[in-house]
Amino acid sequence: MEVWESEFEWLQLRHKVKDLFKKDTLPDLNAMLFVIGIQEYGHIKPSFTKEEKQDLMHIAICRLLSEDGYYEFEGLDTEGWPHWKLSKKIPAQSLKDQENLLKEKIIQYFKNHDANEVV
Repeated sequence: MEVWESEFEWLQLRHKVKDLFKKDTLPDLNAMLFVIGIQEYGHIKPSFTKEEKQDLMHIAICRLLSEDGYYEFEGLDTEGWPHWKLSKKIPAQSLKDQENLLKEKIIQYFKNHDANEVV
């Protein structure tokens, strides 16, 4: 996929999520990870603590990178939180390359999960 195509898909997806949640601004990468984290957690609460928000973004990253075999789902704890374990070492990348990888994985995630049905 060409760079411009990927950037266009990313922008389209951000607009779709913005509209879905009736927000005024486009969600950034962290907000998109937060949405995926909530989806994977499976529980919606009126609010999450700062630590829970970080955990949700970590869950999202593990879920996204599990597609390439970097993480393996271990199961849920007694409170229903998903737990993952590192299956293979993630290659070192620049911050920009990491962001691009996550954006590609997020786009794929929403292609596999109808964005209108997320959370």
